[in-house]
Amino acid sequence: MHTSLIVLYTDHLQECADFYLSLGLPLQAEQHGNGPEHYAAELGATVFEVYPASDRRPPTGSLRLGFRVPAHAVVRRLPTGRHLLTDPDGRMVDLEIVSE
Repeated sequence: MHTSLIVLYTDHLQECADFYLSLGLPLQAEQHGNGPEHYAAELGATVFEVYPASDRRPPTGSLRLGFRVPAHAVVRRLPTGRHLLTDPDGRMVDLEIVSE
């Protein structure tokens, strides 16, 4: 068994997309038919998506996410090792930067 999909709903779509892009997640803008524009990245066998919140899909609340990324992918100037960050919605993000 493995996780195949993680979807975050946010009132700060662009800010969250920029935050996760800065961590090295390869987010791409997408839109399916008449659905909302959102961002998605394939992380191995898992799809990670950031969608705008709506009346039907309120913002995702408290959540802690963890990512292990190679140092070359991270846009932020952070040394290798673990970093506890907070995304624009206040979710905790445990980032482990590993040397290649």
